[in-house]
Amino acid sequence: MLLGNGRVMVVLLALIGAGLLWMRTGSTNTVRLSSWSGGSPAIKAMVVEAAEAAGPAAVLSGVAVQKGQGLPGELRPSGNPLQSPNSVITQGYGVGTHAPAEAWGAIDLAIDGDGDGAADPDGSWNHPIYATHSGVVKVTPNSHPAGNHVWVINDEYRTGYSHLASFAVSDGQQVRRGDLIGYMGSSGMSSGPHLDYQVWVKRGGVWVNVNPLEFEPLP
Repeated sequence: MLLGNGRVMVVLLALIGAGLLWMRTGSTNTVRLSSWSGGSPAIKAMVVEAAEAAGPAAVLSGVAVQKGQGLPGELRPSGNPLQSPNSVITQGYGVGTHAPAEAWGAIDLAIDGDGDGAADPDGSWNHPIYATHSGVVKVTPNSHPAGNHVWVINDEYRTGYSHLASFAVSDGQQVRRGDLIGYMGSSGMSSGPHLDYQVWVKRGGVWVNVNPLEFEPLP
C-alpha cells in the first residue's frame, strides 16, 4: 500500500536526520555538512539538530554560508575596537604614515568627546580598547614606532593595536572579541592620543595587510 505524500515526507526527513547523525569522518568526529546549499526551514533545522546530537566534540563544516574575507564568527575581525559611537578616523588607510599599505597599512581612530566631528584628546586619553576577534595576545611594550603594542593572532587573522597608554592583557593570553586589551595613549611615534589599528589576513601562508574598513570598524 502506497504511503500518502505527507507520510512519505515524514519518512524521508527521518532518514535524512538519521543519516546526518552518522556522517562522521576520522577520529576528530567531524560532521560533514559542507554540501548544504539551502532548502526548507524544516530540513535546515534537522541539519542543526543532527550536528548538536553529534556531541560537543563534533566539528561542524559548512553549516553557515561564509561571506566576506574569511572565517565567520569570532575568528574574523569585526566591529569597532573602541566600541564607541563617537569614534572618528584621524588618518586613513595607505596614506601618510600608513604608506606603503603593504607594510604600514592601518587606520587611526580617536574619540570625538565634544561632538564637533574631530578628535578630542581629553576624550581619547585612556579610552578602553577591545579585541575585535578571538586569538592569542602578543604584547610588546615600548616598541618603535608603535609604542605599547598588542597583537591578537589566530590561524587566519591578526590585528594590531598601537600607541597604547597601558595594557590590560599579558603575553600569551587568550582573548575573545569584545575583551578589554588596553587603553588609548600616545606611546611611540605619535602626535597625540589615538589607536593605530591594523588588520592582516593569512593568504597562502603569508600575512597580507588589508584595509580595516572592510571589517566595519565604525558604527
